[in-house]
Amino acid sequence: MGVDFESLTEATSGAVGALLSTTILYPLDTCKTKYQAEARSHGQQKYRKLSDVLWEAISNGQVLSLYQGIGTKNLQSFISQFVYFYSYSYFKRLYVGTAGTKSIGTSANLVLAAAAGACTAVVTQPLDTASSRMQTSAFGKSKGLVETLSKGTWIQAFDGLGISLLLTSNPAIQYTVFDQLKNKLLKGQSSNKIGTETSPEALSAFSAFLLGAVSKSIATCLTYPAIRCKVMIQAADPDEKAAKDAKPKPPKTISGTLYAIWKREGLLGFFKGLHAQILKTVLASALLLMIKEKITKTTWVLMLALRRSLLLTRSRLKSS
Repeated sequence: MGVDFESLTEATSGAVGALLSTTILYPLDTCKTKYQAEARSHGQQKYRKLSDVLWEAISNGQVLSLYQGIGTKNLQSFISQFVYFYSYSYFKRLYVGTAGTKSIGTSANLVLAAAAGACTAVVTQPLDTASSRMQTSAFGKSKGLVETLSKGTWIQAFDGLGISLLLTSNPAIQYTVFDQLKNKLLKGQSSNKIGTETSPEALSAFSAFLLGAVSKSIATCLTYPAIRCKVMIQAADPDEKAAKDAKPKPPKTISGTLYAIWKREGLLGFFKGLHAQILKTVLASALLLMIKEKITKTTWVLMLALRRSLLLTRSRLKSS
C-alpha cells in the first residue's frame, strides 16, 4: 500500500499550524484554563475576571509561569492535529472513492470529522490530561510531563476521555462549517498545476482567518458546557498538601461534575469563561487554519519532491 501523500500534506501543514498558533497564544490559554477550572464555593471566587489570572502572575513575579506546560501542550497540539488532519483527509478520500462522488454532504462530513476526532482523542488523551494539570497547578509549582503522569494510574491519565469523545463534535462542526464555506468561496477558481499534478486549492490568509474564526465560534458556543466540564475533570487538585494526606478521591465523572457546577454556580456556571474560550480558541483556530492554508502548497510541493525521490531511489535499487 502506497503512502497517501495528500493526507500527509494536510496532516503536516495542520500540525505545523497548530504548533505555531499554540505557542503564540499559550499565555492566554493558561489564563483561560485556570479561570475555567475554578469552581465557586460559598459565593467566593479567586478569579472574577480573566485578567485576574494574569494579574496574579504579574504581582507574584511568576510571569514565566504563564508558559508552564508549554512543551507538553505543543507536543499534544502537534500530534493531535497531525492525527486529526491525516485521519480527516484519509476518511474523506476513502468516502469519495467508495461512494463514487466528487462532493461530500454536510451529514457525511460531520460523521467523517467526528471519526477523525475520536481517533485523535484516544491517541492524545494522556498528553491532554497532563497539559491541563500543569496549566491549572499553582504558578511556579507545575511538574514535568513524566512526574505529572506518574502521580496517578494510567486510568487517571485518561481522565476526561469520555467527554473528549463527546467533544469530537466540536472540531466536526468547526471543520464541516469551514469546508462548506471554503468550497463555496473557491467554487469556480482554477487549480494550479505542476507537471501532471494538481496542487490543493488554498484560501487567502485573510479569508482563511475569517472562515476559521466564524466556524470555531459556532462550534464553541454549541459545545461549551462540555468544554468547561472537561477542564474541571482534568484540573490539578487546588490543595496538593491536603490531597497527599487525604484518602484517594473517587474519579470525577461527567454527571458529578455537571451537578457540582449546577449546585454551586447555577445555569450560568455552565457558561463561565465562554468569552475567554471564544477569544482563545477562535484566535488559535483562525491562526492555525490561516497558517495551514498558506503552507499547504509549499508542503505539497515538498511531499511531491519526496515522492519522486522515493520512486527514483526504488527504481535505482531495482535496476541494480
